[in-house]
Amino acid sequence: MRRQKKFYAWGYADEDLTPDEIRPWEAEIAQRYGLSGFDVKPPPKADEIELRKSRVEVPSALQAMVRTDHLTRLEHSYGKAGFDTLRMFMRSVPNPPDAVAFPETEEDIAKILDWCGRIGAKAIPYGGGSSVVKGIEPSAAFDRVVTISTRHMDKVLEVDAVSQAARIQGGIYGPAIEDALRDTPFTMRHYMQAYRCSTLGGWIATRSGGHYATLYTHIDDFVESTRVVTPEGTLETRRLPGSGAGPSPDRMFIGSEGILGIITEAWVRLRKKPTFRASASVRFRDFHAGADAVRDITQAGLYPANCRLLEAREALPGIPWSNEEAVLVLAFESPDHPLDAWMKRALEICAAHGGVADQSDDDENAHRSGAAGAWRNKFIRAPHYGEHAVARGILSSTFETSMTWERYRDFHAKITKLTKETIKAVTGREGTVTCRFTHVYPDGPCLYFTFGGLFDPKKDALAQFMEILSTCTAATVEHGGTTTHHHAVGRFHRPFYDRQRPELFARALRGAKRELDPKGMMNPGVLIDP
Repeated sequence: MRRQKKFYAWGYADEDLTPDEIRPWEAEIAQRYGLSGFDVKPPPKADEIELRKSRVEVPSALQAMVRTDHLTRLEHSYGKAGFDTLRMFMRSVPNPPDAVAFPETEEDIAKILDWCGRIGAKAIPYGGGSSVVKGIEPSAAFDRVVTISTRHMDKVLEVDAVSQAARIQGGIYGPAIEDALRDTPFTMRHYMQAYRCSTLGGWIATRSGGHYATLYTHIDDFVESTRVVTPEGTLETRRLPGSGAGPSPDRMFIGSEGILGIITEAWVRLRKKPTFRASASVRFRDFHAGADAVRDITQAGLYPANCRLLEAREALPGIPWSNEEAVLVLAFESPDHPLDAWMKRALEICAAHGGVADQSDDDENAHRSGAAGAWRNKFIRAPHYGEHAVARGILSSTFETSMTWERYRDFHAKITKLTKETIKAVTGREGTVTCRFTHVYPDGPCLYFTFGGLFDPKKDALAQFMEILSTCTAATVEHGGTTTHHHAVGRFHRPFYDRQRPELFARALRGAKRELDPKGMMNPGVLIDP
């Protein structure tokens, strides 16, 4: 039986934070902003949210795979960003899909796309629904909308043990991939915060960033070939380790966000499960000292699996907001050889920048203990706090970008200053801003900003949220960064992506869309307009 997700927030309906998790979090925020407590709004119930009547009539031949019931349409209306949860708490869902299709085969998808073409409906591909950029959200401009969920196309079909690759269907969730590989020596090992509630097809369509902080960072590095159903037919790329034969067709679909077709299968590269691990946490006097060490590590060719630099006040419990220290969570892993030499050299680099290491003797469980373990547990549980923040009028969100090393310091300072000023201007109160590196490259880091504060109760909370997030995101592009490093474009980032992307490339992308989707029905408004 399918485990029901929460329709209004992250995670599953049968799970939540414990009181022991909520109490200290709530107390810390109350102390930070000088409050005695919070008025807590109850989460919405499905029957409290009114949806407009479906505008499509499902033909008898498709009724077995297409649903129009209230809860299904509600569940597929929004993603899982803070602004999505906020709108759900407002009981406001003005543009739900008219129907949700659940195909089991490529032939089913072709029938659904043909139906959408006949009735003039827009088709929105849907994987796990974990989008935080309005990537799966119907627009008010759409007359009819059919969301197409791939959740029944969820199998590992074939494992090539010689070449270390697997043919996997696009609708499979992250944990199911690893479950299917459990009795093999292999792992895909592409983890991210949304891992439990996102799919392989979604990772490819949105160019997700995963577990590895260096080298194997994006899903691009895992994809060997793809199979895509488009309105004009099915396209399959040749499975190869590499090719110099013109532009890569896979690259056209990696990051295409559903505007060209639905990714039904992919051959992905696997790795042997790691048996050697080395882990350490390193304290630095400030974030910039840590950044200098991280730059030297990435440019030394050591390629740690984890190399995440965090402000100590974000990473560790009980750290005051006046603390300027930073913590580097550092880890190496291998299925083949001990890693002492790699860790030794990385720690030498850290020491040269004033870093003080806390290395674990328990290599097998090092990633679960000390500073690394504290950060790991906080990271995994973080999405669950979103609904509790909304219920208490707490402003909390993130945005991420990337920048080359030579401009990093100035960029970091400008974005941090602007974010603080924007929170104060919009809410009337001081807020907080922290930064961490989630992925690092020889030429620059991914900067992941987290901001917080309290909404002004006299103003519209959604308007405040969107003004702060939009202003900060626009600034990342204005100052030379990317509008998103790994969260995809969707409808939220689209205005900023338009400023970042060369217009001539946009015309080329529109040309590809005209060939594969001549009626412009596939997820319009994401990346480009048809």
